[in-house]
Amino acid sequence: MTARRVGLLGGSFDPAHGGHRHISLEALRRLGLDEVWWLVSPRNPLKKPTESPLEDRLAAARRVADHPRIRITDIERTMGTVYTADTLAALTRRFPGVRFVWIIGADNLIQICRWRHWRRIFATVPIAVFARPPYSLTALTGRAARRYAASRVSEARAGALARTRPPAWIFFHTRPHPESATRIRAARNPRNGRRTGAGKP
Repeated sequence: MTARRVGLLGGSFDPAHGGHRHISLEALRRLGLDEVWWLVSPRNPLKKPTESPLEDRLAAARRVADHPRIRITDIERTMGTVYTADTLAALTRRFPGVRFVWIIGADNLIQICRWRHWRRIFATVPIAVFARPPYSLTALTGRAARRYAASRVSEARAGALARTRPPAWIFFHTRPHPESATRIRAARNPRNGRRTGAGKP
């Protein structure tokens, strides 16, 4: 029996938007995934605790995703994990028959070295990185990309990534989606717009 292949897209989702949906659909298609799970985080340890209430973010994520193969979950709250390395370790223990792939944008590949136990993330699951101008070039020459250069998988082998033993990562030169959480928040309140990516430590 073939193991299920599941992409994991983590973050605050404050708010969820079309860009999250776009990257999820790209991951489903390019990586041959069965599902993508949105891990809506109770809080992000690299950000001030000013996110919208978790229940509101979950409800908005469900409205935006609107796809039978995109699953919205607050499993980090259930498991009591805060950091990505711990979340991935817990998920792989809880679902031993599932092949997980961690999905991030290029901006998070740049900052992943600031995340707790970031090398454990690379050692636990394969990683799919999606282009996000203007961060892509910096991401591909940054510390993490250089550290794991030998583990990079070509786009031509994307369909096999979920079955590849980590460390393994791929970079997709995809056309970016114009929406971002930062832009949406800035439009709502121009004085308080602040940067936040889709991922978290």
